[in-house]
Amino acid sequence: MLTQAPRPTTEARRAVSPARGAPPASHGNSLTDTIDLMGAPISFGRNEEIYGEREPAEYLYKVISGTVRIYKILSAGRRQIQAFHVAGDIFGFECEHEHTFSAEAINEARILVVKRSAVMALAALDNDVARQLLALTARELQRVQGHAMLLVKTAQERVVSFLLEMAGRAPGDAVELPMSRQDIADYLGLTIETVSRTLTGLESAAAIALPSSRRVVLRNHRALSRLCS
Repeated sequence: MLTQAPRPTTEARRAVSPARGAPPASHGNSLTDTIDLMGAPISFGRNEEIYGEREPAEYLYKVISGTVRIYKILSAGRRQIQAFHVAGDIFGFECEHEHTFSAEAINEARILVVKRSAVMALAALDNDVARQLLALTARELQRVQGHAMLLVKTAQERVVSFLLEMAGRAPGDAVELPMSRQDIADYLGLTIETVSRTLTGLESAAAIALPSSRRVVLRNHRALSRLCS
């Protein structure tokens, strides 16, 4: 059963509000730089909630360290994970004024929190920031569409696509997975047994190596790309 994590303190919420109600000047005309300047860092513990479904979408978030899962609890208590966010990712965008999913730290995480209204106010004054905000929103929509398409693939295609997605976020052939097998299963719409069985099958086929449950080495990128094409 999920427990409600403590919300950021009043002091922390004041800290992320723009000074005197006005956004600061954009240095370098970068949305990321803007969030870095305006945001206040808040630490979250393992499995601690960052925001909940249907809560007011008043803030945007950027991962400094750690990993975040975006999820929804479905009927009968089933969980659907919609996204994983790692260092550098910005999340918390909503079309409406409430969050449609919940966000939770998978491990110890440090998150920059910034007032959504302050970013939007700056975007209204700075065309570069506005364009970057639009581009980021478009990429988020593309990612959501890609995840929806992923769920109609075979189990093997889903697992391979996930491994290639995670490998694309870090250099090298070794992928460190901060999330559990259950997290992966809930992201791919599979059972944990199917995920484990598929990984074992890929290892037997010499496509990957599994030094540990959280470390995957991609041994044959070409073969893996063919499997999920």
